[in-house]
Amino acid sequence: MNNYKNIITLESGKRSGKPCIRGLRITVYDILDYLASGMTQEEILDDFDYLTKEDIQACLAYAADREKQLLVVD
Repeated sequence: MNNYKNIITLESGKRSGKPCIRGLRITVYDILDYLASGMTQEEILDDFDYLTKEDIQACLAYAADREKQLLVVD
């Protein structure tokens, strides 16, 4: 998903400027942490009825893009 920029927002006054989903107070980190802890996408969507599958995919795409941009220094 290359269009995560339409979903992931950065606002300095919200959640200390962390990347959030659609201006909501749930961060990309929150979603990644839920997935890493073993929650399925369906479980996340059940717990947060205002989220969509596209929101979760945008979080993954954002994280992948950030990882790709990291510099490796030996």
